Amino acid sequence: MFGPIRGPWPDMSWRGWWGDNPPYHVPVFVLTHHARSPVAMEGNTTFHFVTTGIHDALDEARKAANGTDVRIGGGPNTIQQYLRAGLIDEMHLAIAPVLLGRGKRLLEGVDLRVLGYECVQHAASEKATHVVLARG
Repeated sequence: MFGPIRGPWPDMSWRGWWGDNPPYHVPVFVLTHHARSPVAMEGNTTFHFVTTGIHDALDEARKAANGTDVRIGGGPNTIQQYLRAGLIDEMHLAIAPVLLGRGKRLLEGVDLRVLGYECVQHAASEKATHVVLARG
C-alpha cells in the first residue's frame, strides 16, 4: 500500500509510489518490521507504520475509522495472516482474465471452508468475475 520496499527503509525521504495525493484519503496502517515516522500526504492520507503485528494494525485502523468499515489491503501474505486469524468478516475478490505470470497465490494454504467462509455473492462479466466471501 505504500511501496515495494522489502527490508530496512533505504531512503526516509521517499514518500511512497502514489505521488503527493495517494488514492486512499484516510489513514493507512502499513505492516512492516522496520520503524518509520508517519508520512502525511495530501487528501487526508497519512501512512502509519506498524511494527507490532496484524492485531495492533487492525486496532489502530478501527480507532481511526471511528465505527465505520476498515478495509485490509496488501499482498497475499498480509491477507492470509488476517484470514487465518479470523479477522476478515467479508472479502470481495475481483478476478480478471489476465495472465500475469507466476506471482504469489492469494489463498495458498488457506482453507476457507474450515475458516467458516462461504460465497454470498457472485457476478461475472467479460472483464471480471466478482466474488464476495463472508464468514457465516
